[in-house]
Amino acid sequence: MASVTKDTIIGDILDLDGTTAPFFLAMGMHCLGCPASRGESLEEACLVHGVNVDELVEKLNQHLASK
Repeated sequence: MASVTKDTIIGDILDLDGTTAPFFLAMGMHCLGCPASRGESLEEACLVHGVNVDELVEKLNQHLASK
């Protein structure tokens, strides 16, 4: 995965790098082990939790690039 987009599946992000979990926990997504949440796109999760998807995409990509 070159970079995260709003269409990237949360489970794919977590499988790529488990250190991304705190980004999801910070937005109130505490059910990361749930199959339903792992199957959501980043955009779907942000809509449910009232988070700006573009800001989260940027933060996640910065985090992944820094590794």
